[in-house]
Amino acid sequence: MVSALSEQRTDRGGARIVLVLGDQLSPDLNALKNADRDKDIVLMAEVLDEATYVPHHKKKIAFIFSAMRHFAEELAAAGWRVSYTRLTDTENAGSLGGEVKRALCHYGALGVIVTEPGEYRLKEEIQTWPEKLDVDVQCVEDTRFLASHAEFQNWAQGRKQLRMEYFYRDMRRKTGLLMQGERPEGGKWNFDAENRKPAKQDLFMLQPFQVKPDAITGGVLDLVEAEFADNFGKLRPFWYAVTRKDAHLALDRFVEHSLPHFGDYQDAMLEGEAFLYHSVLAHYMNAGLLDPMEVCHKVEQAYYDGHAPLNAAEGYIRQIIGWREYMRGIYWLKMPGYTEQNFFEATRNLPEFYWTADTDMACLAAAIGQTRDEAYAHHIQRLMITGNFAMLAGIDPHQVHEWYLAVYADAYEWVEAPNVIGMSQFADGGFLGSKPYAASGNYINKMSDHCAGCRYDVKQKTGSQACPFNPLYWDFLIRNEDKLRGNPRLGQIYRTWDRMDDQKKAAYRETAQAVLDML
Repeated sequence: MVSALSEQRTDRGGARIVLVLGDQLSPDLNALKNADRDKDIVLMAEVLDEATYVPHHKKKIAFIFSAMRHFAEELAAAGWRVSYTRLTDTENAGSLGGEVKRALCHYGALGVIVTEPGEYRLKEEIQTWPEKLDVDVQCVEDTRFLASHAEFQNWAQGRKQLRMEYFYRDMRRKTGLLMQGERPEGGKWNFDAENRKPAKQDLFMLQPFQVKPDAITGGVLDLVEAEFADNFGKLRPFWYAVTRKDAHLALDRFVEHSLPHFGDYQDAMLEGEAFLYHSVLAHYMNAGLLDPMEVCHKVEQAYYDGHAPLNAAEGYIRQIIGWREYMRGIYWLKMPGYTEQNFFEATRNLPEFYWTADTDMACLAAAIGQTRDEAYAHHIQRLMITGNFAMLAGIDPHQVHEWYLAVYADAYEWVEAPNVIGMSQFADGGFLGSKPYAASGNYINKMSDHCAGCRYDVKQKTGSQACPFNPLYWDFLIRNEDKLRGNPRLGQIYRTWDRMDDQKKAAYRETAQAVLDML
């Protein structure tokens, strides 16, 4: 039975409160495994603190709240006693700590058990509860990940540089995914060189699996519409899966229809095509509706069944057991303080168009526009469009980090912060990546059709009609020459600059300044 704390108290002497967070919607959650179904009480709570620490996208809030409510029903059907606090409950304390305190008092519970949260700020708060609440708090490991904190720390120890590729190979060996004994399937660990084809408009791309909102989701949409009217993003139409069953249907649809082409076109961008062949499953995995290893095994099987080529299967699996796990490892290795790093000492404020999509730069308008509409953009849009522009323009990386954390449905700090601070903005000075992901308009033109319809001319390098990415690219490199010229992966680029005549150099710098003055 799902109940509210305002209901009549039931004597649960000796019970513990089992706190389940909004991104822990897994029946095999470690806190549940360590709890007593016949005795303990599961607590789930929609609280203002978690809904507002950044101005989350409306769709993100709706997805989490609806998935929470559905999961509470699943737990109750499985025999758990569930206490659920809705955002608008009159006695809602507004914080997780406040709700735990209320539940402890209401049920006379003797302790709290919770799975480690994915964000450092929340783990810090939980660590204060034993003293604040005068209660035993057991914070257990999140076993939904391949690499524990200790395992990642042991891997990182003594290495001068941390590189995902080597970690990924260890995860392949550990899982046996796409392995033939000690050798990788196909004789290579990585087929990324085959995954860079530009897409064309004549390709048929099936839309991701869409779910019609049920009564629970409808109620949540009304709630978000009323309580978060001023938040970023378009709320309706809302089509996300909010149950494990529907998330699995979304997985099946991806594997059946999109996976065969995923590898070839995973870096491509097309005007009016938000999803291409991407899975759009990250928010399901990150919230707990899909088990990442289950996803990987299904993708692997598609390859062995001859349904998907190796470059697609390997590329997708690398995203999950490579990048996803690596990002988490970096986050917990470097926190606290990682989100405050600012290697380039960038101080410019985030431009308003990141919230409005009101810009003449077609690629940015497309990426931000679909972010506003769907709370989604794929990895190249995030890295090479919005992220690349922010770095080139010298935007404060902490502001960039908070924007990404707010606007994407799959964004939780453990995975978002390293992707932004380390990979996208190079704000950690190269701890995560070997060089900045900086690119001019030429890359965007190669991988998309955005440039054809843009007000700016991607072929022009300087002047008022030049694609802003072109002068900003060189301006970024020269602004930060003292930090970057010694990077061996940038040597050829700086030699190209050195060969330019002074007039051309000045034109680049002047055009770049004109762009920056408009931000």
